[in-house]
Amino acid sequence: MNLDPVNQLSLYGHHSEFSNFIKLYKSEKLPNKILLSGQKGIGKSTLAYHIINHILSINEDFSYDTKNFKINPDNKSFKLILNKSNPNFISIDIDDDKKSIDINQIRNLILALNKSSFNSKPRFVLIDNIELLNINSVNALLKILEEPNDNIYFILINNNKKILPTLKSRCLNYNINLNSDQSIDIINKILDKNCLNLVHEQILNHYITPGSILNLLNFAIKNDFDLKVINLKDLIKKIIMEKKYKKDQFIKQLLYSLIEIYFRNNVSIKNIRILKIQNYFLKKINNTKIFNLDDESLLMELEDVVLNG
Repeated sequence: MNLDPVNQLSLYGHHSEFSNFIKLYKSEKLPNKILLSGQKGIGKSTLAYHIINHILSINEDFSYDTKNFKINPDNKSFKLILNKSNPNFISIDIDDDKKSIDINQIRNLILALNKSSFNSKPRFVLIDNIELLNINSVNALLKILEEPNDNIYFILINNNKKILPTLKSRCLNYNINLNSDQSIDIINKILDKNCLNLVHEQILNHYITPGSILNLLNFAIKNDFDLKVINLKDLIKKIIMEKKYKKDQFIKQLLYSLIEIYFRNNVSIKNIRILKIQNYFLKKINNTKIFNLDDESLLMELEDVVLNG
């Protein structure tokens, strides 16, 4: 199952948000700097790709299907974006082997934007995981955002993480949300199956963004285990032992969320010792997230003290 947002031809959920953005564009009121904030896996990047395709495919063959909220795979702009060769679209995200979006990526963006446009269409810059910009990258990006950007639109994606106020203040912030029923409905439509028959309810009850569950299902298929029967503790141990979190940001975020759920399910306020252990690890996890610290020593300690203890 390919879960890359650029490949998602159908937009499940967020239809009202999509329609509002298109209305703003048609009335020439679409902000040049947009910040989409929400839980990771909720569909922010997919929403952004659909907005971009709708606008770029205007007056093209096989334009965006507004009635059904679908990208036409035969559309020229879509194919060029897919092949990373669309002159009106630039995408930036964290590289697999890096912990942050580095300054060179922003410098390359500046060079690209300084070149003359090939056509009269608007240009779009999509930056995912904006919270992973390092301080040098943020400062370089701020300089671009401060300049007039006629016919250039920036869409920044934030996974409900803390970002510099100076960056946030340059953009119009839109919160993207789904409730539990909406999330399950989206998962079922994408899978064309009932996810309640595929995933243990202990996981669904606590961790419910469509992207997280779909990535977890992909992970289970690749590693040959059944999410319907595996318990939370064994799932956490398996992810740590397999060390899949090292190369997959989604699995890393998922792992931390599952650990937090595990503590919530197993800690009693009457047991002071376990409460102290929980607070100790939750603090270390939070610091690891904020300061982008090494994960392995933390997870090895957690496995030894909590999961095997």
